[in-house]
Amino acid sequence: MTEQHSHRFERGTGGPKVIVVGVDGSDSSLRAAAYAAGLARRQRALLAVVYVQPVLAAGAALGVPVAGTTDEIAEDLVAQIRDAAERLKGIFEVRWEFHTFRGDPYNGLVTAADELKADAVVVGASEQAGHRIVGSVAVRLVKAGRWPVTVVP
Repeated sequence: MTEQHSHRFERGTGGPKVIVVGVDGSDSSLRAAAYAAGLARRQRALLAVVYVQPVLAAGAALGVPVAGTTDEIAEDLVAQIRDAAERLKGIFEVRWEFHTFRGDPYNGLVTAADELKADAVVVGASEQAGHRIVGSVAVRLVKAGRWPVTVVP
């Protein structure tokens, strides 16, 4: 390896070092977080828990306090994750961080995975019936072909 290439980032060497998991409070996203935590523990990887706060222009136009509501969801998710991590302390140790991004779930997770230099992405299966026709965030992430994607039912 030349000196020029010694500091380049390389995905997937020796197992994942950063695993991104998308959470939104749904049962499937919480199962995905538990699965990703197990992967991170076994691989000694950093678990980056990502919540994408939706930007709802229509809701804001109708006077709905969207930002406050999504901030509360993010705070609740952090509290749940901290509680779970505390219960497992001394049994399982997982390094984790919580990140919030704004936007639609797909673009938010893509931005998160890029910025955090993810080696793998884990998401829950969509619980919305319409996604069978239009395509879920998980399917779009797989089609992007930029990271290994695990979809947890």
